[in-house]
Amino acid sequence: MEGGGGGGTAPRGSGPASGPGQVRELSRAFAHHRLHLKRLQQNLSETQKFFRDIQRSYDCSFPPLSPAPGGGGPEQGPADGDVPEAVLHAGHLSCISFPPREEEFLQLMVNCLPCIFILGQDCNAKCQLLNMLLGERILPTPKRGSEESCKRRRLRFTNGNQTRVSLALPGHYELVHTLASHQGKWETVPEEDLEAHEENEDPTHVLAELEVTMPHVLLQEVDIVVMPCRGFHPPVDTLSELVNGVLPVVIFAINKDELSEGDEEELRDIRERLALPIFFFKVLKLGSELISPNSSPKKRVETERSSLHRQLVNLNYLNDCHCNCGTPGLDAKVQSVLVEQSDKLRQLNTFTHQVLQTHLVDAATVLNLVHCRCLDIFINQAFDMQRDLQITPKRLEYTRKKENELYESLMNIANRKQEEMKDMIVETLNIMKEELLEDAANMEFKDVIIPENGEPVGTREIKCCIRQIQELIISQLNQAVANKLISSVDYLRESFVGTLERCLQSLEKSQDVSIHITSNYLKQILNAAYHVEVTFHSGSTVTRMLWEQIKQIIQRITWVSPPAVTPEWKKKVAQDAIESLSASKLAKSICSQFRTRLNSSHEAFAASLRQLEAGHSGRLEKTEDLWLKVRKDHAPRLARLSLESRSLQDVLLHRKPKLGQELGRGQYGVVYLCDNWGGHFPCALKSVVPPDEKHWNDLALEFHYMRSLPKHERLVDLHGSVIDYNYGGGSSIAVLLIMERLHRDLYTGLKAGLILELRLQIALDVVEGIRFLHSQGLVHRDIKLKNVLLDKQNRAKITDLGFCKPEAMMSGSIVGTPIHMAPELFTGARPERLPVFDEECWQLMEACWDGDPSRRPLLGIVQPMLQGIMDRLCKSNSEQPSRGLDDST
Repeated sequence: MEGGGGGGTAPRGSGPASGPGQVRELSRAFAHHRLHLKRLQQNLSETQKFFRDIQRSYDCSFPPLSPAPGGGGPEQGPADGDVPEAVLHAGHLSCISFPPREEEFLQLMVNCLPCIFILGQDCNAKCQLLNMLLGERILPTPKRGSEESCKRRRLRFTNGNQTRVSLALPGHYELVHTLASHQGKWETVPEEDLEAHEENEDPTHVLAELEVTMPHVLLQEVDIVVMPCRGFHPPVDTLSELVNGVLPVVIFAINKDELSEGDEEELRDIRERLALPIFFFKVLKLGSELISPNSSPKKRVETERSSLHRQLVNLNYLNDCHCNCGTPGLDAKVQSVLVEQSDKLRQLNTFTHQVLQTHLVDAATVLNLVHCRCLDIFINQAFDMQRDLQITPKRLEYTRKKENELYESLMNIANRKQEEMKDMIVETLNIMKEELLEDAANMEFKDVIIPENGEPVGTREIKCCIRQIQELIISQLNQAVANKLISSVDYLRESFVGTLERCLQSLEKSQDVSIHITSNYLKQILNAAYHVEVTFHSGSTVTRMLWEQIKQIIQRITWVSPPAVTPEWKKKVAQDAIESLSASKLAKSICSQFRTRLNSSHEAFAASLRQLEAGHSGRLEKTEDLWLKVRKDHAPRLARLSLESRSLQDVLLHRKPKLGQELGRGQYGVVYLCDNWGGHFPCALKSVVPPDEKHWNDLALEFHYMRSLPKHERLVDLHGSVIDYNYGGGSSIAVLLIMERLHRDLYTGLKAGLILELRLQIALDVVEGIRFLHSQGLVHRDIKLKNVLLDKQNRAKITDLGFCKPEAMMSGSIVGTPIHMAPELFTGARPERLPVFDEECWQLMEACWDGDPSRRPLLGIVQPMLQGIMDRLCKSNSEQPSRGLDDST
């Protein structure tokens, strides 16, 4: 700051009876807040960098996509249309960005530093409270006069290496001004410096606040602002200006038995404009702080609510309940508190903790929701990409195979149907001949004038009449032949048209082909088969060929002289035309044209399919690279950020759990007993110290999958997680997973001895748990005796989802405990058949460990079979002495 301000010496007087312990405890609350805020800021910064990396990576690697109507976003993504799948996947990822509203909210939250604001009934109450908070007599008391007539300015107390007093404009600069405190030593800040003299001072000096800098443990963590008196400036206006951008802890000092009308009006205004919780504290009456610390003030035993309490209830600051300062629920807002005993200032620590905690929990919750939402998008995208990698080659192969089958079927029809078609044409003509002759005899010509007296007509009219008779014969013959041809190839429709066309359209859509060339060639092949059907009214190439053949034969008929147009003449023309038709030539021509069209379309289809396949090959390479990035980099990186934000939320709400008796240990961690945490008791606490980044990522993904799962009675509940940055005395960082505590694991249970009925029930419980995981898209991959826990009734629950992943996130590497791995991963001896296993039970066991996964029964089949075996054996055992299994089994 510019300018200068002197600093007189300020000897420390004996402070009010708040005690150094109170100051340290309050300072500790703000120090813990600062530590958690720093971690939240770091997580937010890394999250922002993650989203920037995502956008930069995919915006450069893939062409941009137009956003869907209403803007893009993780939920909406780009418009589908004909966008190729590789670009679609990249587009979905490139538009994964920090939601602007959440980012703005979080940035504001992490930039908010706490600040204590002291309001009060008068200057004496505010000064006494400030002195109690600092444990030193810094501000003078008593002061005579009303709050409305007082002119004390706003005061700000901050930390510094030495004590100094100055005037400053907040957020701007220090003013050059000579103060009384600059003139020499002082015990309390001089009254002249506290008051603003509007009539004598520069307007800038009147608006300035008095800043007191001093070394103090509490001020190292938080600034304290004492509001100006009402006679100088309305405190609510000042508070409204200052609370933006800070985390306010508001205290209202009271030194009277009731609130004045001015007090009530001020509090009502604060509630309406700011809706902040307030810590109401009744300070000692003037002079009572001189009482010896060894003497205890007489405490009033309340038989009814005080006037202050009733007034604050009426102002909607307090609830009309017995407890003045009850702890709010975890999901409730911080409630205002009234403390009327001056020796209970420690309750300010609880109130402050709740204010700071709520602020950080809100921010951590929003950040974790962003993490989880985007992580789910990554997992879903990984599934889509894996499906694309698996399905597209199969679609191409299916398309090639089915088109070949279609082509060969149609060629076979063309080759073997020529004789049938000749016979069909002869048969059709014989059947239709009399009908055609009769229709021709009764035919009325269009656009031709026929004399009624039977006189001959001109050559032009004769040609027109012949042409119309020809068209009559052609149209009726075409209709009859069409019906025959359609019935001969109609079975191909269901076999090829629907599935093949849909498959091909999907392939072309994913290649961003604006003109579907391959589909068009397929349609040409299909049109060659169905040309009579689809072109009867409009005429196709093959059909027109048929018509031209008939016309050429008919037009070879010659006439000596123009005849009279009579019914007999019409019949004669039709008779000659029909007899001149060659059924064999017509059949040969039709089949030849059919084969030519088929060959041409088939070759064009094969060429375009090869081009389509080449395009997919390059696209699938990009898709596979993208899938690997999502699976190995993006999802694990985001999962770790999610683990950190959720663990911060849990530690803020429930504190760090206390480690109890060690229950067991594994390769990377130890399991402890935990008596109580977050309202759950007893708990098991699994401490994991990941040795490297890979194990950190695996643990983070495990945590995400477990937290995403709905509760299920066959899965061990995960209550929460806490990251212990000082685990082992600060030697390492551990993740503490707090879980449901059960009685023992299955390995211990088997050693202790379990009868067959219990074993079957446990097997059913495990199958139920695994089926539930599968229904959620997860594969456990490490089912073993120690990962099945039993309650006191020997009902089983599955635990340890360390290797549990969605199939799309699997790398294909072999994981798990070797002796319990899937049968196809190793060969060796199988368990021996015990006498207690009957044939049905043994057959089921053998089927379940078959080395070929395709031959193993599905769990949906295993479960009812197990249930049937259990029901039968239990019924049998109830009729005879129980047969158990000893420890050796």
